[in-house]
Amino acid sequence: MTDIALPMLLGFAVFMAGMKLMELALHRWGGGKLTALLEKATATPLHGLLTGTAVTAALQSSTAVTVMTIGFVNAGLMTFPRTLGIVLGTNIGTCLTTELIGLNLNQWAIPLMAISLLGWLASVLLREASPWHDPAAPEPGWFVSLRFGSLALFGFGLLLLGMTVMQSIAPAVEQTRMFAWFIDRADESVLWGIAAGAALTAAVHSSAAVIGMMMGLAAFGAMPVEIGIAAVLGANVGTCFTALLAATGGSPGGRFVAWSHLALNVGGCLLFAPIVDVLALASGWISASPAARIAHAQTIFNIVCSLLALPLCYLPIWHRPARPRTDDRLAA
Repeated sequence: MTDIALPMLLGFAVFMAGMKLMELALHRWGGGKLTALLEKATATPLHGLLTGTAVTAALQSSTAVTVMTIGFVNAGLMTFPRTLGIVLGTNIGTCLTTELIGLNLNQWAIPLMAISLLGWLASVLLREASPWHDPAAPEPGWFVSLRFGSLALFGFGLLLLGMTVMQSIAPAVEQTRMFAWFIDRADESVLWGIAAGAALTAAVHSSAAVIGMMMGLAAFGAMPVEIGIAAVLGANVGTCFTALLAATGGSPGGRFVAWSHLALNVGGCLLFAPIVDVLALASGWISASPAARIAHAQTIFNIVCSLLALPLCYLPIWHRPARPRTDDRLAA
């Protein structure tokens, strides 16, 4: 088992390091502007959907945007109705990562890391060598873009490298009795794949990492595409766990944001679970690659669910004034 466990843990650690580095670099690069955009461009649910999609695609983390939104509501900077569109948009924006992974760019991991390292060194050397250098002065915008853009690119290279390591164990995994047992059970019921995706995502707090694993197994023929897609449905449910934790102890509005995120993904999972084969067929029209088909299925799932839920965000019920709490009435 060590020939499976050690490469899997190493690959997963590299993958997660790349994800976090990319997320942090993009957040430092444009997080302030994106936060301001998130606060302002939510006048309607449609605006919120487009804004949530753009911010999530830029930050590469639906969880980060959802938790950020919960923080805005808890702080009184945003009302719950204005977050509904953002919740829908985060699910669409997060598909960018899996679509990039599905392009099979693994062979570019090392070149991308080398280019990004040169870019980061150039930003540091140019900053230090500039005649107007002042440690107390703010850095010029193009320095910031070059530095954090290079770090984000390095993180993406790490992500691809981690995928390569995880994919290398697919033949060994395919030969294990436990994996054969799981495939047999998943062939009997799609719920096994959904449960596996949800549990793994809740445990590692990253749907992209879990979906990346499934894509790697499918790429080597170790896992049928349909089971991988079932795991994708579960991963979208499991990713809500972090937001629920973040909302614990917060305001009612913040908890509503987390629960609406869960309701969206559970509802979508229930909608698509009976038609996983249809989703696999639809994704096959776009690409023949098993890994790309899983990425496309994730995109189709999230776009359809968000568009179906969008009209519900315009219902008047969300705009009713909140009733004062008992302790507020007593204080008055």
